[in-house]
Amino acid sequence: MTQPPDSRVPRPPADDGVTYVFAVCRATRSVGALDLADEAGMPGGRTVRLLPAGLLTAVVQTVPAADFTDEVWHRRLSDRTQIERYARAHHAVVSNVAAHAPVVPLPLATLYHDDDRARTRLAAEADRFHTALKRVAHHAEWGVKVYRAPEPDPTPDEPLTAAGGRVPGAGLAYLNRKRGVQALRERRREQALDVAESVDAELRGLAAASRRLRTHGAALSGDDRTHVLNATYLVADERADELRRLVRALGDRTGSRIELSGPWVPYSFVGEV
Repeated sequence: MTQPPDSRVPRPPADDGVTYVFAVCRATRSVGALDLADEAGMPGGRTVRLLPAGLLTAVVQTVPAADFTDEVWHRRLSDRTQIERYARAHHAVVSNVAAHAPVVPLPLATLYHDDDRARTRLAAEADRFHTALKRVAHHAEWGVKVYRAPEPDPTPDEPLTAAGGRVPGAGLAYLNRKRGVQALRERRREQALDVAESVDAELRGLAAASRRLRTHGAALSGDDRTHVLNATYLVADERADELRRLVRALGDRTGSRIELSGPWVPYSFVGEV
């Protein structure tokens, strides 16, 4: 969405501060009236505040430069607890502001050397920010995951032929049994993918925009369900109830487990301008 932030200073003075930008919104009266005094923001930072930049307003915080050098940040990225702490702090500010006005959330650790540098960059990207704000106004992001319930393979005493029929008698052909099981697995996989495509098609018909994400394995779902669709949708606020009803109907119709999450700040869609 935006150009890269300023490079981090390798060895800043201990008391030096840099401008951390959480999000950008329009410079409206309601935004100007926001009270951000209670926002915690980044650990060690000063008060979260608004930074006017023409017709745009950035939500910013002055943070210690020493906490955001490349060396420190790369070390933090390898510490799951620490990076989650910073990510949650970033998201808390963005989501609280988004409750009052459309916002373009910026990536975690978007930094500029000072307020003037931040204003200059916002001015250079003003058209893109305005386009993104228009796109997400009165919309929210919703996540949808579709799972196919696990089904047991045929047991050895009830093998299948390659055509899917039962093999009579006790003298079973090992190769035929294996082929039958594999054919059944393939049919189930194709059916699950067909379900994923049909669910996605119906949800895209309701959404203003959508994105397909990578599916994950059974370990992340906590059981042996097959994850067949992982997608996110930009949906108008006035259609949120319609989305919920559609997801329930699709679950009943397909027999799949469909998980709906949201509404979220539309992180996934602000860059598509």
